[in-house]
Amino acid sequence: MTKTIDIKGTVVDDDSAAFYDFFGMSNISPSTVAQILNDEDDPDNPDSDVQVNIASNGGDVFAASEIFTMLKSANANVTVNIQGLAASAASVIAMAGDTVKISPTAQIMIHQASSSWAGNKDDLSHEIDVLDGIDKSIANAYESKTGMPQGDLLNMMAQETWIGAQEAVDKGFADEIMFVDEKQAAFSNATANIVPKSAVNKLLNLLNKSEKTEKLENTTNESQPTDALKQSKLAILLGKEKEK
Repeated sequence: MTKTIDIKGTVVDDDSAAFYDFFGMSNISPSTVAQILNDEDDPDNPDSDVQVNIASNGGDVFAASEIFTMLKSANANVTVNIQGLAASAASVIAMAGDTVKISPTAQIMIHQASSSWAGNKDDLSHEIDVLDGIDKSIANAYESKTGMPQGDLLNMMAQETWIGAQEAVDKGFADEIMFVDEKQAAFSNATANIVPKSAVNKLLNLLNKSEKTEKLENTTNESQPTDALKQSKLAILLGKEKEK
């Protein structure tokens, strides 16, 4: 049995969730995710697969961290489907997927953390250090998925980077683009066997990755980049796997 978690609306902490619920505002909180993950409605299959559907503008970074941690700790295969926008804190949650799929029309947006802090100059100076630490913790989630150098990720966050489906796969934020619906039945009127759509989807992604590999090799041969750049490009290509 597959457990489904919808990351829709604002990502909030458990206390704030009561406020959002009272006014009928869409939200997702750590307690809601925990309830779904801990639901043992199938005692014969406690380690159900988990499907996470994301279309959210983000929200509380620490609530997102809780959800990210729960998904990474779950004794289950976690598939993330980015259906619309996975922005800010929601993009952190997306990185928890063992497999991350993104719609061709979807976007991932990453940026620096912000706060509404007030105080004297010493307070504000301290807040800068706090925000810097939060940015690095967010970048850790992206780094664990993409294998990209944290410095590059922090630069992308500083520039508020919007990432389309193809770039998300290229950089390792996603594993595949949802070209076709693998679960859709294939109806046919033929004497020969019809290739299943799951196989079509797999081939499209393999061809896409092959093209990127060839381009990367051509670029390497022409420009003869430094070892550091080679490692960076290889990390982007392989996703989680870094060159050793």
